[in-house]
Amino acid sequence: MNEVSRKHRSRRKRLAALVGGIATAVIGGLMVALPQQASAELPSDTVFYKDPDSQVARWVAANPSDSRQPLISQVIGDRPQGIWFSNYRPSTVTQDVQAVTGPAAAAGQTPVLVAYMLPNRDCGGASAGGAPTFSAYDSWVDGFAAGLGDDPVIVILEPDSLALISCLDSQELSDRNASLSRAGRVIHQANPQAKVYYDAGHSAWNPAGTIADRLRAAGVVENGDGIYSNVSNYRPTPDEVSFAKSVLNQLGGSGLGAVIDTSRNGRGPAPDSEWCDPRGRGTGRAPTANTGDPQIDAFLWVKPPGEADGCAGSAGQFLPDIAYELAQNAEDPGGSGGTTTNGGTTTNGGTTTNGGTTTNGGTTTDGGTTQGSTTGETTGTNTTGSTSSGSTGGTGDGCSATYQVLNEWPGGFTGEVVISCDGSSLSGWQVTWTWPGGQQISQSWNGTCSQSGATVTCTSASWNANVPDGGEVRVGFNASYSGSNPSPTTVTLS
Repeated sequence: MNEVSRKHRSRRKRLAALVGGIATAVIGGLMVALPQQASAELPSDTVFYKDPDSQVARWVAANPSDSRQPLISQVIGDRPQGIWFSNYRPSTVTQDVQAVTGPAAAAGQTPVLVAYMLPNRDCGGASAGGAPTFSAYDSWVDGFAAGLGDDPVIVILEPDSLALISCLDSQELSDRNASLSRAGRVIHQANPQAKVYYDAGHSAWNPAGTIADRLRAAGVVENGDGIYSNVSNYRPTPDEVSFAKSVLNQLGGSGLGAVIDTSRNGRGPAPDSEWCDPRGRGTGRAPTANTGDPQIDAFLWVKPPGEADGCAGSAGQFLPDIAYELAQNAEDPGGSGGTTTNGGTTTNGGTTTNGGTTTNGGTTTDGGTTQGSTTGETTGTNTTGSTSSGSTGGTGDGCSATYQVLNEWPGGFTGEVVISCDGSSLSGWQVTWTWPGGQQISQSWNGTCSQSGATVTCTSASWNANVPDGGEVRVGFNASYSGSNPSPTTVTLS
């Protein structure tokens, strides 16, 4: 057993005595349930897990002669990033999680997993989707938790779930809070070494008191280990530290900590605070659990640097030009990559997978993971499902639309149509197809979709109407079916 593995095994014993489900105490002869106590501060020598099959890792391996490759590899590819679970695959989620936690445990490292599956996530924005119902979500969480093993793991629970609630009515909010609270409890029951962090948005979104009230309603005090801020955004680290500590203080003496996403905040936000693929940004402080602040558990790269927010490319698409710019402007360019352990020196670490989502309120978040993503990317052993090509159209002969099924379960499935241009471009688009099997669309994202009989028509959103030469757009949807689920023979792009 190597030295890193020995350190993790000893930490497990220490943490096991501190983390658990519902504690009890005898008061006046009565057995009284007490809230779960937060786990000990994340050990400062924690080594985070780097996914060898991330999008950036695959690009680095496939482009050894690209002039941008060495810097992208050093600054981004060699550092650990969040691994997102955003594609609804309930039948395989346990195995998908085990595909990450197993190798991480064998290496004595701690993976950062992002659970992103709540119904009505992103309030119908670019990364809408998730589980079809809260009951389905709760079952998905059970499967997710079953794959966590019993070694240290960090779970970033549902980005934007509490900062972005403007689309919810009172019952939907109550259901969301109940599922979030339950998720934290189930994860801890499955793996007492897990540390679960709840959404706090970021410093320029909701006031600290407002988000503290939402966190409390979602069960963070009873079932969480802390909060996270700045996921996929660009707010400076000092601002986020101050904001996170203010939220923690609002929550009272809960013993909770905070983690901050520093993946793209090295130069702070764009001058106009643009959140969707702004240029001139840089990666921030390298991932580390040695923050020097007892209330701040870690700086993490939750959002994979170089993966688009949905404007420069499809949400979650790895763009080497943006990755190279982020690396050029890096706050900490590193040299050996990995997890910072003493304010700048780096060791080996871990990384991410494909992503994909954008949100309102100034934050963007990822999709994608070992399970695939709302953008249709895949990682690990998963596949994108069946594919059929459609007809071309638009402003030239170089644009086409392709239909594909991303994942399927009894009675339902998630699919998408990829609109791509090579030798032409589009200014506004519409895709139409006819289902031969009686399928019914129930939800769509990255476009406005309607169904008349068996025919579905999807039109562009304002932010993705233009498809440049060499670019692509993906419109996703959930749908139901009965019996079989045949693909349409033709997809018309106009």
